[in-house]
Amino acid sequence: MNNFAIDTVMTELEKHFKSVKTPVVDQIQIQTGDPFKVLVTTILSARTKDETTSRVARKLFEKVKNIDDLEKIKAEELNNIIHKVGFHNAKTKYLKQLPLVLKEKFGGKIPSEIDELLQLPGVGRKTANLVRAIAFSLPAICVDVHVHRICNRWGYINTKTPYETEMALREILPEKYWLNFNSYVVAFGQNLCTPRKPKCHQCPIYNQCARIGVKD
Repeated sequence: MNNFAIDTVMTELEKHFKSVKTPVVDQIQIQTGDPFKVLVTTILSARTKDETTSRVARKLFEKVKNIDDLEKIKAEELNNIIHKVGFHNAKTKYLKQLPLVLKEKFGGKIPSEIDELLQLPGVGRKTANLVRAIAFSLPAICVDVHVHRICNRWGYINTKTPYETEMALREILPEKYWLNFNSYVVAFGQNLCTPRKPKCHQCPIYNQCARIGVKD
């Protein structure tokens, strides 16, 4: 959209973000400031509702507080703790592999660079960008289903895949918005700009959207 006013949009999204429940990964960062817990929570959150991720993460972090704890816990016990998240068997496998890779490649510390984060088990571009932005406050654009869907729905971009969306946003989204963009858009997508029957009548940026005049 040629006249898409991103500054206006971000101002309104920030107001909305502050009025609703904070996404789970942001919550973990606020509560703990621990990149390890942010990474683990992000892995757990894939294909899982925030409410479930939050409950499982709280239970897990009672037992697993650091990399050493994650290395020591038995896979069966770990799987039992996280079994309510989506794809829990695969996530158990990734989490059990994580301590060894971190210790061998990164001295037991969570890396902050995208290329390094992508070397970790269970970490794709979405997770890597989210961890970089939230845990380290470094510029990154995390594209999940909300960001991909909503940016195209707005008409801000025209892309077919999350990777294309990330690359397109890197070109046009002002860097000053990179850190908060995912958090703001996810909150917006969970509460207003839902996949089906979006609440356009409540939308604070409806006049910016390509959906003007569209009937569901």
